[in-house]
Amino acid sequence: MVQNLEYYKVFYHVARCGSLTLAARELSISQPAVSQSLKLLEAGTGARLFVRGARGVKLTKEGELLYAHVAKGYEQIELGEKRLRQMLNLELGEIHIGASDMALRFYLLPYLERFHEVCPGIRILVSNAPTPETLSSLREGRIDFGLVSTPFEEDGLSCKRVREIEDVFVAGRKFMQYKNRMLDLKELERLPLICLEGKTSTGSYMEGFLARNGVHLNPEFELATSDMIVQFACRNLGVGSVVRDFAAGELETGRLFELRFHTMIPRRHICVVTGKDGTLSAASERLLKLMEREDTSC
Repeated sequence: MVQNLEYYKVFYHVARCGSLTLAARELSISQPAVSQSLKLLEAGTGARLFVRGARGVKLTKEGELLYAHVAKGYEQIELGEKRLRQMLNLELGEIHIGASDMALRFYLLPYLERFHEVCPGIRILVSNAPTPETLSSLREGRIDFGLVSTPFEEDGLSCKRVREIEDVFVAGRKFMQYKNRMLDLKELERLPLICLEGKTSTGSYMEGFLARNGVHLNPEFELATSDMIVQFACRNLGVGSVVRDFAAGELETGRLFELRFHTMIPRRHICVVTGKDGTLSAASERLLKLMEREDTSC
């Protein structure tokens, strides 16, 4: 049966120091308390653990056997405490984040850069995936928090809006007859459209919004990324459906223009989502605070 763990702590220090006096000094207890702990441990184990001499104490064969095991355990505990302190002091640790291309590029990336500058010991792992996959990872505990775009089901999650985004339709010079005109959404059915493929929050939102307005699309191209949609639109292959940020440069230079509609497309948001249980590592909490305060203090 395992004895009082405090006895083993005393045993470890005495064996390492070879002296009751030095061990008592390290442990900040009296020498009689050290002697008493060793007597109780020897009584409990039924073995003599030390022989005493003029220069201190020496382990017996039985004591050497026990020390070989106790030392490993005690040193692992000390290492664990050290690593824990380092984690709490943000000297080491990991943060697992899920984020879509849009959230990563147009919101999260500058904060990761700042955080890494002040907390270089923290390893950051980013799972780059669409909103539905990010939410699934969060609910399954595979990430600490996620950056996603609305709309999405918030059941069991805490959500904070952090940035507004705007969905637009963009086109190149081949479609100049539509520039500076106010269009009905229904006209989109007659245009070659370039949209995102797969199940993304952006694609689902636009499809749902248009369906509620009696518009049903049959895209000419379905692409994996918004960046590719912008490139296809620049080459006049169709009218691209993207979040404005992705096409900002091309809109500014005039390579693309934005189609205008009588019906406004409601704006959406990038959100930080966490589990409602609030169990976050110290590193994750610090990064989220930096994001909230928009500073670099760590």
